[in-house]
Amino acid sequence: MISYAEFERVDIRVGTIVEAREFPQARRPAYQLLLDFGPEIGLKKSSAQLTQHYTPATLLGRQVLAVVNFPPKQIGPFRSEVLVLGAPDAAGHTVLAAVAAPVPNGSRLH
Repeated sequence: MISYAEFERVDIRVGTIVEAREFPQARRPAYQLLLDFGPEIGLKKSSAQLTQHYTPATLLGRQVLAVVNFPPKQIGPFRSEVLVLGAPDAAGHTVLAAVAAPVPNGSRLH
Protein backbone atom coordinates (compact mmCIF):
# COMPACT_ATOMS: atom_id res chain seq x y z
CA MET A 1 0.00 0.00 0.00
CA ILE A 2 1.13 3.55 -0.69
CA SER A 3 -0.07 6.76 0.85
CA TYR A 4 -2.06 9.37 -1.04
CA ALA A 5 0.95 11.69 -0.70
CA GLU A 6 3.09 9.11 -2.55
CA PHE A 7 0.47 8.83 -5.30
CA GLU A 8 0.43 12.62 -5.68
CA ARG A 9 4.15 12.55 -6.51
CA VAL A 10 3.30 10.85 -9.83
CA ASP A 11 2.21 13.69 -12.11
CA ILE A 12 -0.32 12.21 -14.58
CA ARG A 13 -1.71 14.74 -17.06
CA VAL A 14 -4.00 14.81 -20.06
CA GLY A 15 -2.37 15.68 -23.36
CA THR A 16 -3.54 15.80 -26.96
CA ILE A 17 -1.52 14.00 -29.62
CA VAL A 18 -0.65 16.65 -32.22
CA GLU A 19 1.86 14.61 -34.22
CA ALA A 20 2.37 10.86 -34.71
CA ARG A 21 4.87 9.19 -37.01
CA GLU A 22 6.55 5.85 -37.56
CA PHE A 23 9.68 5.13 -35.53
CA PRO A 24 11.70 2.74 -37.74
CA GLN A 25 14.80 2.84 -35.47
CA ALA A 26 12.89 1.39 -32.49
CA ARG A 27 13.69 -2.23 -31.58
CA ARG A 28 9.96 -3.03 -31.34
CA PRO A 29 7.36 -1.38 -33.59
CA ALA A 30 6.53 2.05 -32.17
CA TYR A 31 5.47 5.60 -32.98
CA GLN A 32 7.07 8.91 -32.14
CA LEU A 33 4.42 11.17 -30.62
CA LEU A 34 4.27 14.89 -29.93
CA LEU A 35 1.73 15.78 -27.25
CA ASP A 36 0.30 19.14 -26.17
CA PHE A 37 -0.03 19.43 -22.39
CA GLY A 38 -1.24 23.03 -22.38
CA PRO A 39 0.54 26.26 -21.45
CA GLU A 40 2.02 25.09 -18.12
CA ILE A 41 3.89 22.05 -19.52
CA GLY A 42 3.86 22.65 -23.27
CA LEU A 43 4.75 20.19 -26.00
CA LYS A 44 6.45 16.91 -25.03
CA LYS A 45 7.71 13.92 -27.02
CA SER A 46 7.08 10.25 -26.36
CA SER A 47 7.80 6.91 -27.98
CA ALA A 48 4.93 4.45 -27.67
CA GLN A 49 4.42 0.86 -28.82
CA LEU A 50 0.89 1.32 -30.16
CA THR A 51 1.15 -0.08 -33.67
CA GLN A 52 -1.25 -3.00 -33.14
CA HIS A 53 -4.34 -0.88 -32.42
CA TYR A 54 -3.56 2.54 -33.88
CA THR A 55 -2.21 4.24 -36.97
CA PRO A 56 -0.62 7.69 -36.94
CA ALA A 57 -3.84 9.10 -38.45
CA THR A 58 -6.07 7.58 -35.74
CA LEU A 59 -3.82 8.95 -32.99
CA LEU A 60 -3.99 12.60 -34.09
CA GLY A 61 -6.23 14.70 -31.87
CA ARG A 62 -6.68 11.94 -29.30
CA GLN A 63 -6.48 12.94 -25.64
CA VAL A 64 -4.42 10.51 -23.56
CA LEU A 65 -2.99 10.19 -20.06
CA ALA A 66 0.76 10.42 -19.51
CA VAL A 67 3.25 10.64 -16.66
CA VAL A 68 5.04 13.94 -17.13
CA ASN A 69 7.55 13.87 -14.25
CA PHE A 70 9.70 10.84 -15.05
CA PRO A 71 13.23 11.57 -16.27
CA PRO A 72 13.59 11.59 -20.08
CA LYS A 73 14.60 8.29 -21.67
CA GLN A 74 16.84 7.98 -24.70
CA ILE A 75 15.42 5.46 -27.20
CA GLY A 76 17.91 5.17 -30.03
CA PRO A 77 18.11 8.62 -31.66
CA PHE A 78 14.88 9.77 -29.94
CA ARG A 79 14.50 11.36 -26.50
CA SER A 80 11.17 10.35 -24.91
CA GLU A 81 10.08 12.98 -22.36
CA VAL A 82 6.79 11.54 -21.04
CA LEU A 83 5.31 8.08 -20.51
CA VAL A 84 2.00 7.60 -22.32
CA LEU A 85 -0.21 5.25 -20.29
CA GLY A 86 -2.21 2.25 -21.43
CA ALA A 87 -3.18 -1.28 -20.53
CA PRO A 88 -2.48 -4.55 -22.35
CA ASP A 89 -5.26 -6.31 -24.24
CA ALA A 90 -5.59 -10.11 -24.12
CA ALA A 91 -2.68 -10.45 -26.58
CA GLY A 92 -0.46 -8.03 -24.65
CA HIS A 93 -0.82 -5.10 -27.07
CA THR A 94 -1.22 -1.64 -25.53
CA VAL A 95 -4.61 0.08 -25.50
CA LEU A 96 -4.34 3.76 -24.55
CA ALA A 97 -5.67 5.13 -21.27
CA ALA A 98 -7.83 8.15 -22.00
CA VAL A 99 -10.46 10.45 -20.56
CA ALA A 100 -14.17 9.80 -21.26
CA ALA A 101 -14.90 13.39 -22.33
CA PRO A 102 -12.72 16.30 -23.52
CA VAL A 103 -10.84 18.18 -20.80
CA PRO A 104 -8.28 21.01 -21.00
CA ASN A 105 -4.77 19.91 -21.99
CA GLY A 106 -2.59 19.66 -18.90
CA SER A 107 -5.45 18.61 -16.59
CA ARG A 108 -4.01 16.58 -13.74
CA LEU A 109 -5.36 13.16 -12.78
CA HIS A 110 -6.41 13.01 -9.13
